[in-house]
Amino acid sequence: MAETLHAPPRSAQPQSNGRRTRRESGSEDSAFLTLLGDRIRATRSRRGMTRKILARESGVSERYLAQLESGEGNISIMLLRQVAQAMGVSLSGLVTEEPDPPVELSLLVQFAARLTPEELADARARLVAAFGDGRPDARRQRIALIGLRGAGKSTLGRVLAKGRDVPFVELTKEIEADAGMALAEIMALGGQAMYRRYERRALERVLVAHESAVIATGGGLVAEPANYELLLSNCFTVWVTATPEDHMARVIAQGDRRPMADNPEAMDDLRLILQERAPLYAKADARLDTAGNDIADSFAKLEALLES
Repeated sequence: MAETLHAPPRSAQPQSNGRRTRRESGSEDSAFLTLLGDRIRATRSRRGMTRKILARESGVSERYLAQLESGEGNISIMLLRQVAQAMGVSLSGLVTEEPDPPVELSLLVQFAARLTPEELADARARLVAAFGDGRPDARRQRIALIGLRGAGKSTLGRVLAKGRDVPFVELTKEIEADAGMALAEIMALGGQAMYRRYERRALERVLVAHESAVIATGGGLVAEPANYELLLSNCFTVWVTATPEDHMARVIAQGDRRPMADNPEAMDDLRLILQERAPLYAKADARLDTAGNDIADSFAKLEALLES
């Protein structure tokens, strides 16, 4: 019988309404400005630029740069863009709140940037084979179904898990169990960033707990590179897809009319989401098209796909 995992109660976890106090906000802002100043000063030094040279080439005053590097100055995004361009680095590289990556990773990224998409796919496969799980068949013990709502991931996943006598895990329910609240509440309190943190935590826990399982993921997991890479490296992934019309009809048939509520452009939005995510979904190991098929037909196609 398919089963869903549930996290143990987090009684020791501090309660919070998800909103930062003014003091917390100010402290975080100050820490970020300090980090930004340190990064600009370090980047400038690595490039052998004096503050005077950087001021001349960026069009930002030397005095302003001094304040910025000391962590005491605030700066508009356009001025910061000018500073980044003058030092020959990306704007995102300056403003990220993550620590600077190891030199080897930076060099690897630069090397990979020269490769074609086909070469990148081959390079990633080689890296996973060399540094991933040591057992060649390890990924195939976990089947992960990805795709938009209405594709049939949960329904097919339950049947597949029952047939294989392995747990069925619906990742969104694991996220709710970890957070102690519904998905809508997570989004209302902390937005995408909070949701993705819980998604990562739930996925890591599921992978540790189950060497064999069928996992149905949320449709947007592919948009978070770190979470998607973790899934691809540890599971045999199947993109369950259908036409936009099928996706919408199936969601509504489940009794959920929210996609159409007060949104006359809902179908156009759905088509755009599918179009933008298609290159990400296409990184899956296999694709299952359920358009126009009932559950029995789709499941037969899924089994044949997995056997091949």
